[in-house]
Formats: sequence, structure tokens, C-alpha cells
Amino acid sequence: MIDLRYIREDVEVVKDALKKRDVVVDLDGLLELDKRKRDILQEIETRRATRNENSKSVGELMKKIGILKKDGNPSEDLEKKAGEIKEATSKIGEEITELEGHLRPLEAEIESLLLTIPNIPDIDTPIGPDETYNQEIRKWGDIPKFEFDPKPHWELGEDLGILDFERAVKIAKSRFSLYMGAGARLERALINLMLDVHTRENGYTEVFPPILVNAESLRGTGQLPKLEEDMFKCEEDGLYLIPTAEVSVTNIYRDEILDGDDLPIKYAAYTPCFRREAGAHGRETRGLIRQHQFNKVELVKFVRPKESAAEHESLTENAEDILKLLGLAYRVVILATGDLSFAATKCYDLEVWMPSANGYKEISSCSNFSDFQARRANIRFRPKKGDKPEFLHTINGSGLAIGRTVAAIMENYQQRDGSIKVPDALVDYMGYDIIKGD
Repeated sequence: MIDLRYIREDVEVVKDALKKRDVVVDLDGLLELDKRKRDILQEIETRRATRNENSKSVGELMKKIGILKKDGNPSEDLEKKAGEIKEATSKIGEEITELEGHLRPLEAEIESLLLTIPNIPDIDTPIGPDETYNQEIRKWGDIPKFEFDPKPHWELGEDLGILDFERAVKIAKSRFSLYMGAGARLERALINLMLDVHTRENGYTEVFPPILVNAESLRGTGQLPKLEEDMFKCEEDGLYLIPTAEVSVTNIYRDEILDGDDLPIKYAAYTPCFRREAGAHGRETRGLIRQHQFNKVELVKFVRPKESAAEHESLTENAEDILKLLGLAYRVVILATGDLSFAATKCYDLEVWMPSANGYKEISSCSNFSDFQARRANIRFRPKKGDKPEFLHTINGSGLAIGRTVAAIMENYQQRDGSIKVPDALVDYMGYDIIKGD
């Protein structure tokens, strides 16, 4: 979430930033709530100070009373005064309790409002209302030229008997897939290739986290409350199937303080992912591009704020490494403010060439969240021993989405006879270099 102090000190800057995202938030109302909260806190502190002074005074009076009694002198006046102070102190305690009762709902309302405010776009993020304002940064690879009419991957998969969408609907419902034979092997081969590259060559530590998470974890990364309609929820247990391993992995360190010497921390995680994708009906619902269940290898970094920008660039390059290894043509675009996710301050999309679309399709989003997720999940680091803890920065990206990579390989490596050439980087994982039908 955004630092409330930053909103308080630079409210016009924040308003302008949210305007670029086409988001309307009642920041003035938020600040009014914040002022009421701070006024109450001040009143509480004033009364606590008075109570402490009273307690000190009573202690001194009781000491004097004790001396007078020991010497046989009258102490009624002092005892009366001590009693009055005690009575006043008791009343102050009741007032503090009453003020704290007013404070709690205010704090809850402020927290609720802060959770609805998206991250501030980075200065490099292009300004525009939608994806048409995204800007291409670079391209890599040669777009394949076919001497025959190429087929979309769903037709190739069904012809080869390696994808069965009809039976997947029977088992579950639409927008699920059933991999068979070489299709399942290709999916597994890609998972292993990606994890091997990221752990052996790019310095990530492999983790395999839970795929069911609690609401607090989803709030920490920014999926809740905004994206609840896109989640698959287990109502009885209060758990959600993850939409991305970003949720599980980022929350490894929720409510913890890390040693600055340990940063950056880099994790690579393979998990299945689950999304209802409410509102996406009719868009790319054929094939493997937009599924309710899909596999993904996710890259997550915990970094020092001053290293955030450079670590974001390197994570993006790590995701690109996989596309280069597979020989798939792609481009990198930086997302405009209107296409930016709720929690991101800056995002690069990697888009792979898909012959069936005669264009590029997203295969990875690599996002820098600055301290937005760290504040929500309370993840801090101590720069040096004895230093005050600070919020770190989180970065993540797909390295890559497996199903979309399968689709890209099938379409870009298809042969005239309907077979599919296996990319050189996958031959050892697959055990053969051509996927043929029965």
C-alpha cells in the first residue's frame, strides 16, 4: 500500500498519479479520517501524560503520609488530596478507554481505504488509458516463414493427439485442458528447463510453496480485495487457490525483518495457478492462452530499494533467457499507466510471436512493486546491525507461463506434415527431437 505519510505530505502528487491511472479515490476524505485519528491519539497521549503525573504525585503524597503517621502527626489533608487525585486518575483511565474505542473503527476505515489505492506509477511508465499506449522497448529473434498454411496450436494438438480440450470440458468445464503423451511430456520438460536455467545459471533458489493460501496472503500481494471475483475460493476453509506463485512466495517473509546482508533474495517457484478471469469471456478462450488452470514458473526477488530498478531489469532479462534458449521470437513492451496492474509501479511484458494471431501475445509480465507489497505484508529489512528496519522492495515475473510456451513452440516449430520440431534446448529433456502423431 502507499505510505499514508506520503499521501499526507504530497497529496496533490498522489492525486495526479492516480489520475494517470484513471483511478478516483477520495483522498481528502482519507486525510480527514487521518486527522481525526491523529487528534484522538494526541488526546490519548495528553491524558496518559496526566495520568502518569498523577500517579507520581500520589506516590509522593503516600510517602509523606507514611512519614507523618510514623511521627504521630495528622495526615488527613494529604490523604484527602491523594484520594481526589486517585479519583481523577481513574476518570482519566475511563476517558482513555473511551477514546481508544473511537480510535479502532477509524483505524479500520483508514486501512480499508488504503487497501483500495493502487501503486504510484514509476516515472518511466508511459501515460495512457489502455494497452494501446504501451511502448515497445526491443525485439529479438526472427519471425518464422512457412511454405504452407500454419495451423493454430489447438488444431495441431488435437491432430497429434497431445491436447484434448473436449474431454477436459467433460472432466471440468470449458477453458481447462488435458495434455496427453508428448503434450504432457513437453509441459514437464519446459518446467524442468526453466527451473534448471533459473537456479543453475541465474542464481535463484528453487521453492515449492503451498497453492492454497489465506486471505491475509492475498491482501499482502494486492490481489485482495480488488480481484476477489477472479479467485477460486474454498469457502469452508477460508482458503484460495493461488492465481500465481507470487502470492505464496512473497508471503514467505510476511511480518518479518530480514538482514540487509542477505539481500537480494531470489526465488524460482513452479506451481499450478488458478484464475476465474471474470470479465475475460470471449477473449482468447480457444486453446492454451487463457485457461482457468495453468502451470507457471515464477521469479520473485526481495531487494534493497536502491537496487530495485537494476534488479527489475535483470529479472526481465532472466525471463528473456528462456525465450532465447527456445529460439522464439519475442518483443519487450513497457506497460502504460492504464494497463498497469494494481500493485505494480512499473511493468515489462514479454510477448512471444504467435503465428495463429499473426502477432505477439503476452507470455510473461515482469513487475516492480517498489515497497507497495512490502508495506501491505509488513516485510522489512535492517540495512546494518543496529539500524532502524525499512520496507524492502519486491519484484517478480513469469519465467515463463508454461501453457503459453507450449502453444508458442507448437505453432512456431510446426512442420508441413503436422509434426512439431522440438527446440534444441529441450531435446535432452524430451528424449526425441520430433513430436509426431500416432
